[in-house]
Amino acid sequence: MVDTALERVLKKDRAITALGLAAITALAWIYTIHVSMGDMASGSSPMAMPDMPDMAMPQNNSWSGVDFLLMFVMWLVMMVAMMLPSAAPMILLFASTNRQRKPARDPYLTTFLFVSAYVVVWAAFSLIATSANWALHRNGLMTSMMGRALPLWAGGFLIGAGIYQFTPLKFACLNKCRSPLAFLMSEWREGRLGAVVMGLRHGAYCLLCCWALMALLFVLGVMNLAWITVLAAFVFIEKLASSGPWLSRASGLLLIGWGAWLAGSAYPY
Repeated sequence: MVDTALERVLKKDRAITALGLAAITALAWIYTIHVSMGDMASGSSPMAMPDMPDMAMPQNNSWSGVDFLLMFVMWLVMMVAMMLPSAAPMILLFASTNRQRKPARDPYLTTFLFVSAYVVVWAAFSLIATSANWALHRNGLMTSMMGRALPLWAGGFLIGAGIYQFTPLKFACLNKCRSPLAFLMSEWREGRLGAVVMGLRHGAYCLLCCWALMALLFVLGVMNLAWITVLAAFVFIEKLASSGPWLSRASGLLLIGWGAWLAGSAYPY
């Protein structure tokens, strides 16, 4: 009887957690689509800075503090939209395990803290990405504030991301992301602080697994909706498919070849 009652509670928790994750992800995608479509329609960034031809970028494109903040928010919401779905199995398992270990102690708050800590890690990445975005645009190395890097730099990004797909660090972190149960067994910590620490650690593994793929947005277009969708789908498949390293290695070869071709195209003679 007790087991049946616990199963009902776990089922309810799972449904509430899944609905919460779905709502956050949906809102993040709605925002991302809105900004992306607005950029396509206006030919400019949400800060209304004009798009520039590839080789005609001025060397001094200053951002205001508001520009930087809005770009940071854009990066962060985009990361939530792209990464939260692939983290959902880990979050759902954490919520169920926490309820079973502490059935009467604020399970939703603990799960919220875990998710919030995970997002904090991607907020740190978003801050770095925004700074890189600013530096590339300021030095005339991007077609626009929310466009893409010029061919030589884009080729370098692709080759670097491709090489990273072969590194031991990539595979070690990918294996952590693919095995939620193993992560909980090795990393479990009790209490609210424990949930924060676990969320930070899982976020760090996820970041070290996927940061190079997210950096490809500088090559494909910072707000290119089609490529955002493709990258999000690839990350989801790569993290959840128990297919060994072949998918990462195949994508690495593709990126290296693409990068070499793109860098070579910058110097056709």
